[in-house]
Amino acid sequence: MKVIVASLNPAKLRAVKQGFSHHFSESITEFIPVEVESGVSEQPRSDEETRQGAGNRARNAGLARPDADFWVGLEGGIEMIGDQLIAFAWMAVLGANGRLSEARSVSLPLPPAVRDLVDSGLELGEANDRVFATVNSKHEGGAFGLLTNGRYTREGVYAQTLSIALIPFVNALYQPK
Repeated sequence: MKVIVASLNPAKLRAVKQGFSHHFSESITEFIPVEVESGVSEQPRSDEETRQGAGNRARNAGLARPDADFWVGLEGGIEMIGDQLIAFAWMAVLGANGRLSEARSVSLPLPPAVRDLVDSGLELGEANDRVFATVNSKHEGGAFGLLTNGRYTREGVYAQTLSIALIPFVNALYQPK
């Protein structure tokens, strides 16, 4: 089985491998990262824009590398709900049969200091690095890891969400009759 991952981010690649390993044997799966456009803002600022970015990435990965069984798009986003900035992600999995399955991660409330930096125009990863005095945290545990002292990580949350997005491909209840 060959899986094309629409990201070069190491944390996202590890998440895809984990998510697929919940449903498929790792020994028969090849994961190939590709860089493709999301067609949305560099920092998506709504649920819909983030979802669209994940789907676009999965479809664009399919166009870039059509020789696969699955194409995966992962997109992290933020959204204001009231006066609270929330971080979350969408996972999109495109199957060789043309079926697209999507799932959204849990939501993470971000601290005011991060919100202020994002409001000034910084991307979430850079804002987190400044507030938490880290470097390139989005390639590691991300905001989830920083705010939970590593109990939850970007990789882990993305892997769980991806595993959920794969359910229609592996559960008989979703198969055509």
